[in-house]
Amino acid sequence: MTFRILISNDDGYSAPGILALQDALQARFGDKVAIQVVAPEQDRSGASNSLTLDRPLQVRKASNGSLYLNGTPTDCVHVAITGLLPNKPDLVLSGINNGANMGDDTIYSGTVAAAMEGYLLGVPAIAFSLAGKGHLNLTAVAYKAAEFVERFINQPPLKGPVLLNVNLPALPLSDIKGIQSTRLGKRHHAEPVVPAKTPHGETVYWIGPAGKAKEAGEGTDFYAVEQGYISVTALQIDLTRHDCSAVLQEWLCRE
Repeated sequence: MTFRILISNDDGYSAPGILALQDALQARFGDKVAIQVVAPEQDRSGASNSLTLDRPLQVRKASNGSLYLNGTPTDCVHVAITGLLPNKPDLVLSGINNGANMGDDTIYSGTVAAAMEGYLLGVPAIAFSLAGKGHLNLTAVAYKAAEFVERFINQPPLKGPVLLNVNLPALPLSDIKGIQSTRLGKRHHAEPVVPAKTPHGETVYWIGPAGKAKEAGEGTDFYAVEQGYISVTALQIDLTRHDCSAVLQEWLCRE
């Protein structure tokens, strides 16, 4: 039976990263896998896990067979799995994102959100990000991503669905030292917003850049990538702060 892969992203269906990933997978697997791209019509970076509930979504087909929606990354994966595709995919891939998604980035990332939606719907999922802007060494990075996918398919790390966040250093193949299991680091607070004036004299605001790495020691995704390694972090969805449950219950019981 053919292995089915769904690819999405947050940079848009025609972004260099998603095209490079698709090409690398087709070169590695040929007709052994069935690949379908379902991605946003345009750049939706920072969309996180948002779903479009205030209007219907339209699906269109590009000349290369990719499908694209006028919605968010989460919309794309949700629509694909819950009705658009004739068969449920065996694996969801998201990326390759133009820029890192490490530490606190994962909260805002549309790339991670697309993979997370697949995971929530019961499908193993991997988010791929290029830890550098401008698509530097993208062909090499896509090669390593496809290599990782082959490893994942042949020898899954866990039974059942898993959600992995993979950051690839923007280096030539010969300079990538290896691959490491990591934890999420942390960033400093974001930089201030950038005010600007419209032609009508109104003040508007651009969101400022992300803060610099704060917790970036050995074992973190920041450290691994900085040292030239591919970073792989297993993510979970449970937001419960379990260490506070007993204290909170005691507080609620006070008279």
